[in-house]
Amino acid sequence: MSKKSSHDDRIGHGAAEAALQRLVDEYGGQLYSLSLRFCGDRTEAEDLVQEVFLQAFRAWSTFEGRSSPKTWLYTIAARACQRMHRKRAGEPERIGSIDELLPFGDPLVAAIPDELDDVVQTQIRTEAREQLEAAITSLPDEFRVPLILKDIVGFTVPEVAQILGVAEGTIRSRVHRARLKLRARIDSVIPRNPAEAPPPEYDRQTCLDLLNAKQNALDRGVPFDVNVICGRCRSVFASLDFTQQVCMDLAQDVMPSGLRKRLASRVAAGRA
Repeated sequence: MSKKSSHDDRIGHGAAEAALQRLVDEYGGQLYSLSLRFCGDRTEAEDLVQEVFLQAFRAWSTFEGRSSPKTWLYTIAARACQRMHRKRAGEPERIGSIDELLPFGDPLVAAIPDELDDVVQTQIRTEAREQLEAAITSLPDEFRVPLILKDIVGFTVPEVAQILGVAEGTIRSRVHRARLKLRARIDSVIPRNPAEAPPPEYDRQTCLDLLNAKQNALDRGVPFDVNVICGRCRSVFASLDFTQQVCMDLAQDVMPSGLRKRLASRVAAGRA
């Protein structure tokens, strides 16, 4: 190898290391959160995080800036997740029908979390996080990964579609179904209103249309007018909001310091 080639390699490695450090600092916690929810096991999650960042380090020279560094990094992560795909014990064959996921026939519906006193809100938020962790792990992969990218990591539907190479309409449908599955799980920890729920004010299809509009509002991060819905739908929509809030809490994970050190050692070994 010529002196010039050796010099250029050192410059290239130095730029890649600096870029990797920025990526780890900015997205390490979120990527660890995604990996933990995908794998359901901390050791496997840490292995996945290392694999993703090492691939990013090796491929940094090919990054041309057509997408954001975050989108590029999570595209690598999504492919790594797909390679790790496996049939886990207990993974459901199906996510459930709309009738199974919504309380159309329940005599009692959940209270509105924001209207409960602070002590109860804190209690159900703690219980809801535990339920949410289990529910995310139990989702089939094709629903779990889009849901994590959208509602935990915070990508838009078009960005998730780009990362996974799947049509936007398919991503939107899968995220909506996954949200309803999580909502049904979290709904179980919210206290019931003592009074029997009034009958629906609209026919079933109108309620489903309003639910779809609510989901689209969640996708875009815009408010939804609750004045147009009945009390039963208001309960469902409030628990959807609560589910998304708890999902956002999961994004606050911090990359373990031990994992950061192991990643730095592997980068150094690869450079040598």
